[in-house]
Amino acid sequence: MHDQPSVSELVLAVKSFIDETAGPNLTGHAAFHARVASNALATVLRDLELRPANEAAEIARLRSLLDASEGDDLAILNARLSEKIRSGDLTPQTPGLLEHLKTTTVAQVEIDQPRYSGLRTAKS
Repeated sequence: MHDQPSVSELVLAVKSFIDETAGPNLTGHAAFHARVASNALATVLRDLELRPANEAAEIARLRSLLDASEGDDLAILNARLSEKIRSGDLTPQTPGLLEHLKTTTVAQVEIDQPRYSGLRTAKS
């Protein structure tokens, strides 16, 4: 049985150390790299929080678009989607395709760049 600390808690502890203890005592390139590390850890935290639901929703949309079975994983489904787009079997006129691509992209941007200026527009 695994209790605490969780992966998220461990990452948060390291991020807090960088932000509150190490970072303020650094200058120059070291301070810059501490900020980069903190931002990377923030991305990891968002990924840990959001990826499971994002992937489940993406798989559901792909299964619907591709009329796929329950056994196919995300990588296989995305490979099939790419092939169907490449072959012309799926086009921008295919119901649900553009919405799937937009939703998937927005979900990833929310993890990678949540302060991206176009994100609010993309979500509407």
